[in-house]
Amino acid sequence: MPKNDFPVQGRLVVVTGGSRGLGLAVGRQLAEKGANVVIVARDHDRLTQGIEHIRQGASNPKTQRFHQISADLTLAPEAVRVINEVVSWNSGNPPDIVWCCAGISRPRLFIDTLVSDFGAQMNTNYFTGLHMVHATLKCWLKSSPKDTLNEPGAQLSTPPLARHIIFTSSFLAFFGFAGYTAYSPAKAAIRALADTLSQELGLYAAANPHEPHVRVHAVFPATIQGQALDIENEYKAGITKKLEEGDAPQAPELIATKALKALEGGQEIITTDILTSLVRRSMLGGSIRGGVLAAIWDWFLAGIMAFVMILVRGDMDKKTKEWGRKFGASGNKHDA
Repeated sequence: MPKNDFPVQGRLVVVTGGSRGLGLAVGRQLAEKGANVVIVARDHDRLTQGIEHIRQGASNPKTQRFHQISADLTLAPEAVRVINEVVSWNSGNPPDIVWCCAGISRPRLFIDTLVSDFGAQMNTNYFTGLHMVHATLKCWLKSSPKDTLNEPGAQLSTPPLARHIIFTSSFLAFFGFAGYTAYSPAKAAIRALADTLSQELGLYAAANPHEPHVRVHAVFPATIQGQALDIENEYKAGITKKLEEGDAPQAPELIATKALKALEGGQEIITTDILTSLVRRSMLGGSIRGGVLAAIWDWFLAGIMAFVMILVRGDMDKKTKEWGRKFGASGNKHDA
């Protein structure tokens, strides 16, 4: 049997944005795999409905435990409160896995976006994850003895299971286009944070070899089906919809399934569709690639994608200019 790098049975997972969409799908599938699940969101009613939906998927209903917490994670103290409540609810033990799914997109052209909206989208799409992970790591690492080294010849008979941080980014972290000037930078910031944090946590792993290591992952879904997409489409300019022609939204359940499979396979930079998988190879930079063979394969595909992306970008630029000539600068036909 292949090794599972992401065992969840009997472990406690906290999912932010867990009351709907991808977060809800993730919570349900974790429950089906035997995990104990805590979901975090703002809306009390959605949380109650969401946790019941997750509970119904439990593989061991008599032993698995579920909990919901209402919180506004754009505020750093709220993330601390959430972790403290989770620890208290879990008999003094911290969570094993934290998966950050909270996010929102309100696509508009740059000059049509209120300055306050740039901050709001950065808060929701970036700082909710940063706040939650910062509070989690303070909890996980503060109890570790600092700067202890292995005694000569000392080994653990059974190494402790790794803990996991999982961010949710987007295809638009790799390739942005008209209408997403507030959203793409926030999702790109998540990728940069995940890359940097994964390296920094090696410091704590080396200093505290007997403590559980912390692994950092980032998931990059493309368009996700659901109510959030319906609301997002109400904001989009016509040119944004034109550039997205041919994009086939994925069901959140499918994205959750693919992400979990990738996590079990040990991946850290995770995509859930072919197009995003190809585009990411031209953008990885210093991201962890999974070894020399994987890097060679990435290099080969990136070489091809360098030419493909010239054509793709050229085509999108052409469509944007044609739109402007026909309909003006608003980005919408009805404003022409």
